[in-house]
Amino acid sequence: MTSVNNGYLLGLFGGSYDASSATALTTAITKKAQPTAPWSTGAKASDPSALVRSALAGRNIINENAAQLDVKGASADYKKLFAMYSGLETLSALANRASTSGLTSTETALLQKRFASGLAELSKYMTTADLDGVRIVQGTAATTSKTTAAVPRDSAVSITGPIHEGSLDTPVAAFEGDTKFNITIKVPVGLSSTTTSVPIDLSTMGSTPRTMDNVLSYINKKLEDGGFQTRIGRQQIKEDPKTVQVNGKAVTLPAGPDKWALAIRGTSTETVGFTAAETSDAVYVVQQAGNAAVTTTTTVNGVSTTKTTSASTLTNQILKFQVDGGDAPEPTSGNVGETQWVEGRLSQETLPEGVQTVRASAVGPDGSLWIVADVTAGPDTQPIKGVQDVALMKYDSAGRLVATRALGAASTASGYALAIDANGNVAVAGSVTGALNTSTTDAGKTGDVAGVADSFVTVFNKDGEEVWTQRRGARAADEATSVSFGADGVVYVAGRSQSAMTGAASVGGWDGYVQAFKAAEPYPTAGIVSKSIGVTQFGTGGDDSVAATTVDGNNLYTAGIEDGHAVVRQFTLGADGVPTLAATRDLGLISGDIAGIAVADGKVILTGTSRDSGLAVGTATNANSGGKDVFVAALSTNLTPSASDRLSWYGTAGEDTAADVKVHDGKVWITGITGKSESATATDPTKGYLARLDPLTGMVEYEQSWTGVGDQAKPATLAIASNGASVLDRLGLPQGEIDQSDSKYLTAATSLRVGDRFYISPPDGGRAVPVTIEAKDTLATLARKISVASGGKLKVTVASEGGTVTGKDGETTTTTGGFQRLSITAKDGVKGAVITSGETGRDALAGLGLSAGYIGLATVDKSISTYGMGLPSNLTLNDAASIKTSGEKLQAALKAVRDAYRALAPVDPATTAASGAVPAYLTNQISNYQAALSRLTGGS
Repeated sequence: MTSVNNGYLLGLFGGSYDASSATALTTAITKKAQPTAPWSTGAKASDPSALVRSALAGRNIINENAAQLDVKGASADYKKLFAMYSGLETLSALANRASTSGLTSTETALLQKRFASGLAELSKYMTTADLDGVRIVQGTAATTSKTTAAVPRDSAVSITGPIHEGSLDTPVAAFEGDTKFNITIKVPVGLSSTTTSVPIDLSTMGSTPRTMDNVLSYINKKLEDGGFQTRIGRQQIKEDPKTVQVNGKAVTLPAGPDKWALAIRGTSTETVGFTAAETSDAVYVVQQAGNAAVTTTTTVNGVSTTKTTSASTLTNQILKFQVDGGDAPEPTSGNVGETQWVEGRLSQETLPEGVQTVRASAVGPDGSLWIVADVTAGPDTQPIKGVQDVALMKYDSAGRLVATRALGAASTASGYALAIDANGNVAVAGSVTGALNTSTTDAGKTGDVAGVADSFVTVFNKDGEEVWTQRRGARAADEATSVSFGADGVVYVAGRSQSAMTGAASVGGWDGYVQAFKAAEPYPTAGIVSKSIGVTQFGTGGDDSVAATTVDGNNLYTAGIEDGHAVVRQFTLGADGVPTLAATRDLGLISGDIAGIAVADGKVILTGTSRDSGLAVGTATNANSGGKDVFVAALSTNLTPSASDRLSWYGTAGEDTAADVKVHDGKVWITGITGKSESATATDPTKGYLARLDPLTGMVEYEQSWTGVGDQAKPATLAIASNGASVLDRLGLPQGEIDQSDSKYLTAATSLRVGDRFYISPPDGGRAVPVTIEAKDTLATLARKISVASGGKLKVTVASEGGTVTGKDGETTTTTGGFQRLSITAKDGVKGAVITSGETGRDALAGLGLSAGYIGLATVDKSISTYGMGLPSNLTLNDAASIKTSGEKLQAALKAVRDAYRALAPVDPATTAASGAVPAYLTNQISNYQAALSRLTGGS
């Protein structure tokens, strides 16, 4: 047998042999250089264009075998780190390419697709790449992690909007005039309750000045005399200095005078409400006002720089008008802090930031206003999971946002329609692309084709809790554009599709469709589901659509544009609710849009906008102005042409739109933009209007117009509240009972859906345990699930924060309200755990606003350090802002990998002896090498 010289063997490790072989081996190995890193000066630089070509060709971005190590026997950790780095470099190259100007839409779409799949590939690799010498996670590394998603705490205090500005010694304008209303107090009595009305009439104060404190003392004495604990105090709203951009420079404006609001302080045993004897009808108009940001782009030496020269003033608002009729006192001015006031306007409220588009609104039987909006960012307490989601928002009659419900789409969704039934149930319909969980057995369903939009409909109960959701799609794109309630809980969804809907046949091009759904029983424990009970598809060989529907008894009417013609269809509804086509009426060519359809006083009322293009309905009560006008058509209910049919036009010589139309008490209400020039640009002034017409005579019975911020007013929707206006509006008080609590279910309070999940695994590897969201999960139940899944390594608490400090008469005494969030830490003396995202389409971390990553001490012992990439799994290249964000996050992730590489550097024994034990992975390697030497030399 030929012997092997130990010195030669050790020479392979860069050392030399002496009698103390173990010591020599340790010294040799620990002084061994690291493999050359791909970012080192001695490494071959990656070609970004080659990385992009490789990715667009469909090649994997993670490839451990491509990492060539130039040091024999180097740890496998290096290959894994280098593979991660290479993948991040490819993603960064894709992001840089996407920021290039002049790309075709085809290349842009391909870049977005490959970036998404590459990020998913990296995320999957991160869950399986076990490293010995360091710990690196895709998310963050922290000792504590807290959800940004929050659930509101029950509160006995309700704060109104500001009703007074300035000194407390001056009379409050909102209290002047004929101010009288009732405070209702409901208290439990046995198994039922009793309600007492406390009348408030400020005229009985006589000559006492109606200052804030004087009026509150008067009201609270009335409550005290009635034996109630409820009190009304005042809440100070401090004004902060504001910074604005003037000619590209930041200018700080001083804080304005303080504002004051009312604070209704109830108790757990007293339900507070407000009523007024004198009321009038109210109309809500949701509009967008202001101008988009103005930017300029300059290019120097091929480098483009974009600068904002004028900040965006865009805002979405709710305008509330008191219309003629009734006996409520008329408003004489705007409320505190409001702008662009016009006669008849009761209030102006601003919608939350992140709201992009509002397409539908309606008033519920309790007087609440419901709005369906597209949002690109949820509230601070309710992050969305994808790029764009649908939010259902509930406002009380005073304009206070009391609930927000997110659909929970994983990618993008748009809301097009809204309907409310007599019981207060709310249906929302629209389109969704990407995953949308509908149950635990169907979680992550993306439709037949994930890359195109599918129709969806969601039903909520009167409290805003989801009852059921249905997603139905064709092979090609489709979307739900209208929704209506029928009898026995049947919901009718109408829209358009580019191919056959399931159970129907395609006609050609875009087709219109109507589909009926009904909740299925018995309800599964995962949540209520629904079933389709009938679908019909119709149209021409051209492009067709359904813009509006309405249900009248046993009839369903649809209105849409089919191959350029305005077409109304009548469907009879069977005993089971299934629609069957009964009649069709073609009203002729239309040069515009359909806005709405309703049945009133024995007539089908169709509304929209058009030029005088050939609409043929019947007798014209007034003529088209010559431009694009609003039209109102009154048809017979069987759609047969009749001598009583009428066509009325409303508009100016300019361009008029009908953004939304409602029929109320037989009259047609319309809102939109009036009098815009046909050649107007996007920045030219626009004026909003609200009008009421008699559909049979064409007479204009009510009319109001207004402007907005930056001379821009663009109404989007309207909703009518019978008896919804009263003196309570100027006091900031809602009609009806105040809802002091909101749902605590996570599926209601956040964008989470049943079946969403994430995983928890030991910090040093091991089986990942899923944490799955169920229908009745709360923060408390989720906290228990996380603790159990971590094997007791994580401490999870429900932490309260925020709130309003208000006392009996406005003094600071107690804190109520605010929010609750989950706070996660590693238990003392335990290594903690790693939290990873759920699968694409059912990731719960995004809905919780919880970062994936390691929770625990950065270095538990002195052998393994943890590094977090801080790389969200929902990055996109969808627009300039997201490309910029993605680029920044990728650069931070690349640095994390470089830091982890440096942490793997061999340790000098002298330093190690002074600073701690040799890393475990290196000790194991040394033992293996020593065993090999012993076998080769015949040692024992």
